[in-house]
Amino acid sequence: MALKTFVKISNVNNLSDARYCAGMYVNLMGFCLEESSEYFVSPVEFKEITGWLSGLQYVAEFNLSHPDQILETLREYEGFKWIQVREKHHLQMLENSGYGLIYSYTIKKAADWEDMLAFSKSLGEHEIILNLEADTGVDTIGEKEVEMIAQLATNCEVLLGFGFDATNIDSLLEATDIKGISMKGGHEIRPGIKDFDELADILEALEVED
Repeated sequence: MALKTFVKISNVNNLSDARYCAGMYVNLMGFCLEESSEYFVSPVEFKEITGWLSGLQYVAEFNLSHPDQILETLREYEGFKWIQVREKHHLQMLENSGYGLIYSYTIKKAADWEDMLAFSKSLGEHEIILNLEADTGVDTIGEKEVEMIAQLATNCEVLLGFGFDATNIDSLLEATDIKGISMKGGHEIRPGIKDFDELADILEALEVED
């Protein structure tokens, strides 16, 4: 079994999410390493979770941490291949870190599309993946948004993090030629019990039978 497209899962903080997503053959699994986040995963928890997994790569996710702090934090963990940041100016400081880089950007207003389109060429030149998200209110994908996403995908590798569900994911992939999609994990209802709902529906829609 495999998936039709590249898939990244963010905010993983429990074994239920991790084992299910690994079993569905996702490509990247992201863990938040900032202690201020509700999704923070400690070095011990990371080792416990990933000890059950195989066949995928791990992303260290940061929102505000300075690159020096990011690299210091990563010394406490083993197994990360990627770093994801939200601060544009941090990318250059991490370029020679030895990790693959992902830039997470959130569309907040219509004008942000043009700003991102201009910056996407630089991302492509430096082989940085764009993880594209959107705030509520601007997270609907119509013809204009499809066109913008397709343009972004010609400049850099794009992981789309909004606007899709199990019914439209195939058409969006075909229309935009993006690298893949990104989705978020979440908290367990109680230890060992997880409500997957939409995440599971989308992964199952992307399954390719052997």
